[in-house]
Amino acid sequence: MRLIAPRQSRSNLARTAAVLLALAAPALAGCDSIGFLSFPPQTRGNKVDSELLAQLVPGTSSRADAVALIGSPTARATFDDNTWIYIGEVTKPVIAGTLNVLNQEVVVLTFDQGGTLRNIERRNQSDAQDVNVVARSTPSPGNNASVLQQLLGNVGRFNPGGVGASTTPLTGGTGSASQY
Repeated sequence: MRLIAPRQSRSNLARTAAVLLALAAPALAGCDSIGFLSFPPQTRGNKVDSELLAQLVPGTSSRADAVALIGSPTARATFDDNTWIYIGEVTKPVIAGTLNVLNQEVVVLTFDQGGTLRNIERRNQSDAQDVNVVARSTPSPGNNASVLQQLLGNVGRFNPGGVGASTTPLTGGTGSASQY
């Protein structure tokens, strides 16, 4: 037995759906291009606050002042412990797990041997340089066996103590391999 809904209840359902859609439209209009599936921007690294950085004065501020105001550096120069690098960026995840860089900033503080700040340098995305990645591979020793050859390659090679068994064990001593 099949129940058929009366026409009046179908029209009520359509009205209810229209009202819900009308209520949800303003909320969905404020979303990004993918709506409720978008992710908020994420701050990565050590993003330096401009107001705090302005309090550091070259010639008078020290390393301790820099750490107290803007925190520890993200990195130090490889061959110069007196160059501190603060790297910060704001990213937003997009489709396929890649990150879209919204803002990127690098602050470089240079100190003299006595620990006094000598220079403040700011860099952003416009200062970035493209890096060409070399696509080479290192050859590995061995042969180029197919998957089937790798699976079936040792079939019949193992012979514990039978005819043709090795008389020299892997440890380099003398005796029969079947003793091990």
